[in-house]
Amino acid sequence: MIQKLKSTLVAMAALLAIGAPAVVTTSAYAANIQGGLCAGAELKVTDSGQACNTTSTNGFNNLLTKIVNIFSAIVGVIAVIMIIVGGLRYITSGGDSGNVSTAKNTIIYAIVGLVIVALAQLIVRFVLNQSQGIAG
Repeated sequence: MIQKLKSTLVAMAALLAIGAPAVVTTSAYAANIQGGLCAGAELKVTDSGQACNTTSTNGFNNLLTKIVNIFSAIVGVIAVIMIIVGGLRYITSGGDSGNVSTAKNTIIYAIVGLVIVALAQLIVRFVLNQSQGIAG
């Protein structure tokens, strides 16, 4: 009975961890993001009157941003799943010091992974913003 409850909880946690980002991502891309970005605070109008003139640098920056965002989302989902797995290992360790330390290490490494992904996002955005300032 307890084993069935554990497996059900693990399955529900996995579905929640995998399904929630997919729903959020789908709803975010449903909006007209490019139009919202073009109408932002740094609207640049060219001599021809067109807003948001995209150059080859902007195209590369957009591609790089998309790749980093997808990679970060994948790593973030994996880290959240590993936090859940570590928590379940901690709960089911039964007081065994070896299992407790393994579970704690899993949780710590997953949190460190989330921090690294967040810092990578900040660094990439900073570099791309600086390169757009130089090119533009």
